[in-house]
Amino acid sequence: MAEVFGKRVAVILPPREGFGPQSAGAIALLQARLAASAGAGFTVTIVGAPQKGAIFPLPFRAAEERWSMSSLFGGGDARYAAAVARVLRGLSADLIEVHNRPDLARRLAARFPARRIALFLHNDPRAMRGAKTAAARAALSRTLGAVVCVSRFLSDAWMEGSDSGVPVPRILPNSLDLAALPPSPSSAERDRVILFAGRVVADKGADSFVRACAEALPQLPGWRAVMIGADRFRPDSPETSFTESLRAAADKAGIERLGYRDHVAVMAALSRAAIAVVPSRWQEPFGLAALEAMAAGAALVSSHRGGLAELALGASVAIDPDDVSGIAAALVGLARDPARLSALSQAGQARARAYDVPEARRRLDALRMELLTS
Repeated sequence: MAEVFGKRVAVILPPREGFGPQSAGAIALLQARLAASAGAGFTVTIVGAPQKGAIFPLPFRAAEERWSMSSLFGGGDARYAAAVARVLRGLSADLIEVHNRPDLARRLAARFPARRIALFLHNDPRAMRGAKTAAARAALSRTLGAVVCVSRFLSDAWMEGSDSGVPVPRILPNSLDLAALPPSPSSAERDRVILFAGRVVADKGADSFVRACAEALPQLPGWRAVMIGADRFRPDSPETSFTESLRAAADKAGIERLGYRDHVAVMAALSRAAIAVVPSRWQEPFGLAALEAMAAGAALVSSHRGGLAELALGASVAIDPDDVSGIAAALVGLARDPARLSALSQAGQARARAYDVPEARRRLDALRMELLTS
């Protein structure tokens, strides 16, 4: 560790990512968690867009965009890259970790030592600027110090269409600080609550949750259904046509809608709910909502699309997000089976221990040391 003592790491957030208790999305929450527990030898600074409101109590530098004639041709991506580059020159960063922006990593690699830059992917790269083609992805793999994915699903997506000579991305799953979670009561002590916690959008299956609960609740006296979330990860999330239509259906079914809640409140709710439902339609890159539910001890009912399959297989009830009656039947069967509820709760917590932040930090520190000494 003596070789890397005091090295400076710059963690670059996507340009619209919040970095505070009331604004952070999944990427920012994960990076705040890792930065707060950074291994000895590394000084971590988060770099992102200027923030509104409170930010996490961690070293943070705002990348202030400036208008110029050259930026007019490059657009917002070029302005943000230039702003980040100015911050990086002031930090004299030894390592640069770019999150979820392949094109930003490419631009920074033209200004800083490319072998000291790692690209961390949290979503499918095939839809991202700068990584839509196999050739573009291969070029980045050969140029950057590392490409890191949060799941094997994303690693496979990155390698799609590539030849055998392209370096395969590293896999560093998302993590939770299990020591910071609220106390988890036994399954028998939990509230008879079926909980949805996430973005209230079609991709996340929020409408399937409402319709399934409308079928299930009349068969489950004493049980309630609760929704936490909004269209965006912020208190002032706008109403959309989707959330408006869902509100009426949820009210008719007797589902409690709590709207946006910060991460602390979400984890508190998960720690009390007997069942958590993650009915995602889209190919989840990882499935952080499922990991949070399992870690909190809620019995998980989940689709197994994308990264959810490798995360939740064997520790959840698998559902088809578009089979509403099938979801309702799964909820009724689970709610009526205390032994299975308890078994799933324990299985989920056991699975979550493999994703605890100390292990993630160890693996991240090992990667950082490798990039510094290669």
